[in-house]
Amino acid sequence: MTNILINKNSIANRFISELRDKSIQKDSMRFRKNIERIGEVMAYEISKTLNFDKKIIKTPLGEKETLLDNDKVVIASILRAAIPFHQGLLNYFDKAENAFISAYRKGGKNNTFKIEVEYLASPDLNDKTVILIDPMLATGQSMYLSYQALLKRGNPKHIHFASIIASSQAIKYINQMLNNVSFTLWIGDLDEKLNNKAYIIPGLGDAGDLSFGNKI
Repeated sequence: MTNILINKNSIANRFISELRDKSIQKDSMRFRKNIERIGEVMAYEISKTLNFDKKIIKTPLGEKETLLDNDKVVIASILRAAIPFHQGLLNYFDKAENAFISAYRKGGKNNTFKIEVEYLASPDLNDKTVILIDPMLATGQSMYLSYQALLKRGNPKHIHFASIIASSQAIKYINQMLNNVSFTLWIGDLDEKLNNKAYIIPGLGDAGDLSFGNKI
């Protein structure tokens, strides 16, 4: 199942448009904040899919029955671009456990690069709900390889993949590679193509550099 936030009118549209706007995105603090805000919006939407139990809450004047989520959530981020995105989800899933994966493009041109996964820090994932996040889903390779790396820590009950902007190519790739896996895909907006460096067009540029400065 693929959910696209911008298909339904919400304040997320403004956050995404400001991320894309080349004049506004020069303000790295605002750029990070908008990514964090979209993380909060996605956390709210994802929360609707979780399991809930009835609980009795005691107030100073009595009792009230309510529904509270009971899933064990793990937020897994692909460093470094996903750091503010991670914080947005964590603002809402404040009891969540956390996992971090280092994945990067290694060499090559014209879409011939390889994705290297170097580092993984994760809790046990057995029977937990995992939200794997990366703000830009260009080819889908980093998301897929990060998912494969996470499986070393257990078998999740369900996996949510979340990105702010994705390409049609990446969506096709993820669905093809994980056709036997139960997962839900959440994206802010969908773009149709990649350039010869595998950046999303029109996209927004390099989310990591815009958040934290140019790398060498």
